Amino acid sequence: MKFTFKNIPDMFYRVCDRYGNKVAIRYKENGVWHEITYNRLTELVESFALALLELGIRKGDRVGFVAENRIEWIISSFAVSLIGAADVPLFPILTAKQEEYIFTNCGVSCIIVSNNFQLNKVMKFKDDLDTLRQIIVLNDEYNTQDPAVRSYKHMIARGFELKGDNHDREYFLKKVNRISQDDLLTLIYTSGTTGDPKGVMLSHGNLCSNIKDANAVFGDLEGDISLLFLPLCHAYERTSGFYTLFSGGAQLNMAESIDVVASNMREVAPTIMTSVPKLLETIKKKIYHAMRKESASKQKVFHWAVEIGVKYAKAKIAGKNPITLRTQYKLADKLVFSKLRERIGGRLKRVISGGAALADDVFEFFMAMGISLQQGYGLTEASPVVAVNRVDNIEIGTIGEPFDSVEVKIAEDGEILVKGPNVMRGYWNDPVATRETIDDDGWLHTGDVGMFTDKGNLKITDRKKYIFVNSGGKNIAPQPIENVLAQSRFIDHCMLIGDMREYVTALITPDFVQLKELADEFDISYNNETELLSNDKIVKHIKKDIDYLQRDFAKFERIRKFSLLSKPFTVEDGELSPKMSVKRHVVEEKYSDMIDDMYNK
Repeated sequence: MKFTFKNIPDMFYRVCDRYGNKVAIRYKENGVWHEITYNRLTELVESFALALLELGIRKGDRVGFVAENRIEWIISSFAVSLIGAADVPLFPILTAKQEEYIFTNCGVSCIIVSNNFQLNKVMKFKDDLDTLRQIIVLNDEYNTQDPAVRSYKHMIARGFELKGDNHDREYFLKKVNRISQDDLLTLIYTSGTTGDPKGVMLSHGNLCSNIKDANAVFGDLEGDISLLFLPLCHAYERTSGFYTLFSGGAQLNMAESIDVVASNMREVAPTIMTSVPKLLETIKKKIYHAMRKESASKQKVFHWAVEIGVKYAKAKIAGKNPITLRTQYKLADKLVFSKLRERIGGRLKRVISGGAALADDVFEFFMAMGISLQQGYGLTEASPVVAVNRVDNIEIGTIGEPFDSVEVKIAEDGEILVKGPNVMRGYWNDPVATRETIDDDGWLHTGDVGMFTDKGNLKITDRKKYIFVNSGGKNIAPQPIENVLAQSRFIDHCMLIGDMREYVTALITPDFVQLKELADEFDISYNNETELLSNDKIVKHIKKDIDYLQRDFAKFERIRKFSLLSKPFTVEDGELSPKMSVKRHVVEEKYSDMIDDMYNK
């Protein structure tokens, strides 16, 4: 498909007209998978758009979204863009107070919520938000008689009633043609790590440029089947997992939730997915965990296959294809890798990983399995993708070459600077923060530190703000160290501490399944799993694992002490972002006493 669309509704119509009765999206409801064709999707989007117009929502208005991934999210977001309004998507885990701040800050006219629980949060501040006129609930049941609240089903039904001679395709195309590249498409608020959250203004042109660049890299997507599981309210899944694959004609399948991705993968058997490193790390660990329960002979074959697979993948990356290694790999694939791929659907050929750094061992493992990994890099302010691995120029440990329309340069202090049509318009009503982030020459200051390799690939060394300096004046980049330590089967998450400290320590959330197995191996009795955290044999064994993994680090980079936490980091508790990366400031504040103890004892 030639990507000539000028805005998101234009892309929507071109794609739907091209594919007609082909299945566009599948979603699961009450245990049954349902299908929506492109033609049906067009009818639903137009109907919802007409109902929004009748409610007084107009071009330039802001419409809030507080909902989990679901088919109605996609329909309503396309409808909002069709009338020229902008969506303001929030993560459903936010509190009523957080939602009130954001929706007041941008002056929403309408808020779309998923269910009664989310509605109740909005009702707490509804009367204090002067701009709010309507609330739409995606579920049918909710507990209010407020006339400003109506259901999604009512909206769709009303939209179909409004359709007629005055609301034909020409009617909608006139609205599409009035939407310029510079018009606001979405307003995505940052997490507010330092101060209040800021609204990133992304235009139709911003996202269209990113979609066009992504499709130039990914190539033909028409025959692909994807599984969406990352939050659509995040720029990464919105652009890469949703818009890009949709525009290329791939069939979209919506996972029920992140908790059942594994079973949904087996049901859907996707050929392509966008993912975050944490899911890939979890898949690798579970495979290794299952293999430890097999016989010694099967374990030997497995480890031999992985060794051959990694060698073969590296040889292909280097442009080599020796006959002996190729023959060995065919056997390894038949005995091991083909069976592993069946566990995740059997058809997965390509994974685009983003949102955080991907450990080299995870990258190598999936390449050995015969699954192509393309690691990308970006940030919300860049719509979001800046660079991604090209299949003909894979370099492990890098995040690839910049997109075709994107310029990247490295500042004197190592910071990555970005310029291009994907760079945001600025922060909503915050010119000061905008000037601090985008300089007078139009360069977006990413806050990430990196370099270009000899092959022209971008390599991230760390977040500028995460690099800490110990009391001896040594600079330490924690993320590469954490990625290596995450290889331990006993570690779920690891977060380094050491800014202005004498030595490095770590907070570790353990994998309790592995701790229990270790306890059984040592014949340790316990009443509950928390007791294992203070058991000397357990702690010493984990320390031995850590010491082995950090053997190649400089002495000042090595963890001297660590604390095992009794519960995992979660999105709900605010310790993880929705893309599963650790929010360091939250964790440091929450466990400040434990951190101090590691330095005071």
